[in-house]
Amino acid sequence: MHGVQGLFTLRITAIRGEVDAAMAAVKSRLSQAAGGGSGSRGAAERDPALAVRAERLKAKLKNAIGVMQEGLVERDAEVRLLLLAAMAGEHILLIGPPGTAKSEVGRRLNTLVDGTYFERLLTRFSVPEELFGPLSMRALENDEYIRQVDGYLPTAEVAFIDEIFKANSAILNTLLTVINERLFDNGNKRTPVPLISMVGASNELPESEELDALYDRFLVRRQVRQVSPAGVAQMLTYYSGSEAVGGAGISRRVDPALRLTREDIVGCKAAALSSVRVPQSVIQLVTDLRIHLQERFEPPVYVSDRRLVKSIQLLQVAAYCNGRDTVSEYDCLLLQHVLWQRPEQSDRIHDRIISHLSVDDGLKQVQYLLGGLFSRACRSLGNADKLADIKSEVNGLVQLLSDKYQQVAGNLTGGFPVVLDNLWLSSEESAAVATALEPKLVKTRAAVEQVLYDVLTLEVALQFGSDPVTLANLMPRQWADFIRNSDIGDVKPIASSSMHECHVAAQHCSFAKPDSSDELGQLRLYDYSFLNDLTVTWSPYNIVHMSTVSIPS
Repeated sequence: MHGVQGLFTLRITAIRGEVDAAMAAVKSRLSQAAGGGSGSRGAAERDPALAVRAERLKAKLKNAIGVMQEGLVERDAEVRLLLLAAMAGEHILLIGPPGTAKSEVGRRLNTLVDGTYFERLLTRFSVPEELFGPLSMRALENDEYIRQVDGYLPTAEVAFIDEIFKANSAILNTLLTVINERLFDNGNKRTPVPLISMVGASNELPESEELDALYDRFLVRRQVRQVSPAGVAQMLTYYSGSEAVGGAGISRRVDPALRLTREDIVGCKAAALSSVRVPQSVIQLVTDLRIHLQERFEPPVYVSDRRLVKSIQLLQVAAYCNGRDTVSEYDCLLLQHVLWQRPEQSDRIHDRIISHLSVDDGLKQVQYLLGGLFSRACRSLGNADKLADIKSEVNGLVQLLSDKYQQVAGNLTGGFPVVLDNLWLSSEESAAVATALEPKLVKTRAAVEQVLYDVLTLEVALQFGSDPVTLANLMPRQWADFIRNSDIGDVKPIASSSMHECHVAAQHCSFAKPDSSDELGQLRLYDYSFLNDLTVTWSPYNIVHMSTVSIPS
């Protein structure tokens, strides 16, 4: 019998050695991955041609951000959000007091896009002709109500409308159609509008319900604050120097090779929607966030279905421009600029997202899945078909956890690239997020590593054709949970049947099945410390159930 014990020890050692090797391979892939941590593949891994286009687009965007920031102080976030809105074919609203460079930021998009531009300041007395063009006198002679739209909003690719909430009812309906549907009713014809993005600016939030629909059309919203005391000196120094000669604006020459074109912008959204995957974790985060805002916020924050759908598409564009094929949960930080109704809600939404990113509920679900697979494995030993299905599911869980480990560990060892290298997060914001999440990610990495090790243990044990006691020895906590959740009728006390129950390792079946009650009695003589609390049920001479008398807490 000492030979049987030795074989058991060798088997356990071999399995643990295989698991250690598999875990080392996961960590090795992490060290070999360049820029890992995004949790998704780069463009080069998908398609070489796509990689070239993605890198060229990213270079253009980085250049555009630098050009648009020239001469502006503490407007990093506004510039990035303005460009992101344009790349997604959406509109951005800038809200803040007078004199905070809202107009200057809004105008700068036109310097980068080689297209038609339209700008107008609205008042409560503005008339449709100011936006949509004058009526054609010649057409009126023929009883046709047609506007001369050349040079006006219906022909613009980039538009800036200041004091947009001064729009009156005579303007509002047509403006809504232009913004949302990109269509303009001119006479009895509905014509397409080439509008890429509209920048709206206002000193105040809309005051009447009739403006709510217009307010909802602006997917991205940003409150523009005064320059902080720390930034005032920098601003005054710049505008008192030679750089400011000629007034505010962009003096830096834009390299023609790096100029964004209409094709770059219009093609971006279509490419993103077709090639960027939105994982279930992101869908769940956005869903939970909407429920939280509408049911638990005080006062509740209404998020329309249209806004929710467009939010997901915005995240796809954000990921695509960063060279990724999968939306990361960290991209959801952008939703603080999308889901609020009042500016003060933005920080609370940001805190809620940070809280979600800090608590990995998905890991708990994986632990439940592991427990279920372990239980099924214990009950299915000897059934080749069932074991094949279980092995397939365990392999899927290994892949899921390996990706999760790569993401978390890659962020920690690679300097948090998914946040710090994100085009759409300002340098100040990304640094703050990385600092807040780093200590929590250290704990998450340890937890993911432990669960991954357990899943690898189950995978290797099944490959070795292990029996219940081998599984119990390798994974005692999962075994305890399995017994705790089993039908009490299946759990019998030791020696309740002298013929069919013994205090012995179930793996002995694999090496030396007892052929008689005498052999069962001989096996009882061996008191292996790791089996002291195991009860094995034979039916006859084949294990049908095993339980622990003392269950670990």
